[in-house]
Amino acid sequence: MSDSDDEPLYEARLWRDNGWTAQVIKNEDDEGWAVAMFKAGESEPALVGPWTMGRDKKNPKPLDVNAFNTLVKTASEVIRRHEQQLHAQLNKALYVARDGNWLKITLEIVPAEDDPYAWLAAFDAAGEKLAQVKVLAGFKLSQSAAEAWVDSGFERPAGRD
Repeated sequence: MSDSDDEPLYEARLWRDNGWTAQVIKNEDDEGWAVAMFKAGESEPALVGPWTMGRDKKNPKPLDVNAFNTLVKTASEVIRRHEQQLHAQLNKALYVARDGNWLKITLEIVPAEDDPYAWLAAFDAAGEKLAQVKVLAGFKLSQSAAEAWVDSGFERPAGRD
């Protein structure tokens, strides 16, 4: 069997299948063992947790299909929660009522390494974009800031990019 990163591998301390790798490692902090879950193509583990000792109380319990599937499910959930948290940090929305209509005001931060920025946008009730301006990544979208932006006729806020 080749050592390709996408080919399944089933060893006592190393399992690779369906885009995931589980590796049982010596826990540096104590006498026990840990398992690290890596998603294909990632250099950092998505999940690291304690691993059960084998019957001899020295070596780790071997990986098996049930343990691997549980680890994949848990690591996938960790990644999903992280992505949701990142999305929430980078995307904000609130609503402003004007002239009997609701406007949705959004702030989408673009975390570019060299020069992060954000897009401030306004949408009508049908989802049509009314305005969009580029602002600093640190722009704080608050109710009062959104209302002031709408009332200004969507002029680029002060402290802009």
